[in-house]
Amino acid sequence: MTEDTTAAASRSEQPASAYSWYVLGVLVVVYILNFIDRQILSILAVDIKRDLELTDGQLGFLGGAAFAVFYALFGVPLGRLADRWHRVRLLTIGLVLWSTMTALSGLARNYLTLSLARMGVGVGEATASPTAYSLISDYFPSRQRATALAIYSSGLYLGGGVSLLIGAKISQLWDAAYPGGGLAGLVGWQAAFIAVGVPGLLLAVWVASLREPVRAPDPGRTGGRHPLADFFVDLSMLLPPLTFYHAMRRGPKALIVNIAMAAAMTALALVMIELTGNLPQWSAIAFGYYAVFSWAATLRRHDPATFSLIWGTPAFICTALGYGLVSLGAYALAFWAAPYAETVLALPKAELALVLGGNGAVSGFLGVILGGRMSDWLRARNPSGRILVIMFGILAPVIPIWVGFTTESALVFYLMNFLAGMFAATALGAAAATTQDLVLPHMRGTATASFFLATTLVGLGLGPYMVGQISELSGSMRTGVLSLIGVAPISLALLIWAYRALPQAEATMAERAAAASAA
Repeated sequence: MTEDTTAAASRSEQPASAYSWYVLGVLVVVYILNFIDRQILSILAVDIKRDLELTDGQLGFLGGAAFAVFYALFGVPLGRLADRWHRVRLLTIGLVLWSTMTALSGLARNYLTLSLARMGVGVGEATASPTAYSLISDYFPSRQRATALAIYSSGLYLGGGVSLLIGAKISQLWDAAYPGGGLAGLVGWQAAFIAVGVPGLLLAVWVASLREPVRAPDPGRTGGRHPLADFFVDLSMLLPPLTFYHAMRRGPKALIVNIAMAAAMTALALVMIELTGNLPQWSAIAFGYYAVFSWAATLRRHDPATFSLIWGTPAFICTALGYGLVSLGAYALAFWAAPYAETVLALPKAELALVLGGNGAVSGFLGVILGGRMSDWLRARNPSGRILVIMFGILAPVIPIWVGFTTESALVFYLMNFLAGMFAATALGAAAATTQDLVLPHMRGTATASFFLATTLVGLGLGPYMVGQISELSGSMRTGVLSLIGVAPISLALLIWAYRALPQAEATMAERAAAASAA
């Protein structure tokens, strides 16, 4: 064992250092900005819908799949890159990219250009969590990991809440100062995008100053090509027609299966486009699901150990999908709560920004921290204890959602929105830590990317759009939001399976990885 790995092994058994907590603080700031840039669309949605003449379904696409598909797909090769390359450098590059694309969103003049900008934001933000999760896992010992990941995840809720306040205030001040449009005809919502995008370029300088930690010792790590070369190989596994090339290399049977999957996803997209009239949404979702299938199939050949511990482990898959349905509701509520209250309850935008923004920040922060602490406590007493916290995160919000979105009282709406957000937030740290515990150290970036495939392609990709589409078809935004309750039984069934399978899966990680590599 080398001196570096000996030091890393020793550190893994010790409490986190002061510098570890400092790094965690910086990563929280990055995640706050990440979610400001991601969620600011929500408070600006009514203005964007009016100016660009959009439907609720198109708004749902902009708030969901336009971002989510590219975030999820690029997260796969970027997660693998985080496993082998300089993580601080990768995070810095991603921060510069997504901040630039957020600012460019403010120059959008139509649905197409705003969609393209949102896709760019998704690509840039795909660097954030794989690098952060991997850094945190090396800076914090296992017994503190769920708490550290929960604290990091609090940036999600703080950023989501602050985005409402910032977006509403900037938009309001700009439109008051320039009623007919300011410089280059920019209106308030466009100025808001630019104002939140530019600071990220300054934050990138701070991020670049962080120290890259010595990675945890891992006998499974192997050499090979330069990490950047592997990144482009991994990316090619996701992009047609290169997906057919990779399938062909695995043999005629693999090629036929891949073509059949492509045909099935194309047929699904055509049917859904015919039913809903939304070409971008279902084209993006079908492409995303096909790309994930192609990548997983190729990963099975190139890295059978990683495939075995992620895609070949029911405990991992059920945890990721079970939490993905929790995030479906959470993302949908985060996006639609403000437009719902503004249009259905006729509440003023400034009040919504203040109350919902504060609600989201405080409830999410409390929920994710309490959930992380509770999941660590339960994990010490029960190998599957963290799964119980995820179950709570899907079941507890049901009543607050029902009450909050059927009331005519603003006070009750705000209170129930707070409770639903806090309860759902408890699940995130538990789910993230569980997926990290189910893989070997050199697989953590890939595991994070795979976990976020569920939270984005299932949660973000479908949640905001589902509410918007059902709202459009039913003529009732209330019906659209209440439809979210229907995902709870499916999530619960997946989590029960994960609860039963997890102890055995965690206990046999090394053996299963070795067996897969030797096969």
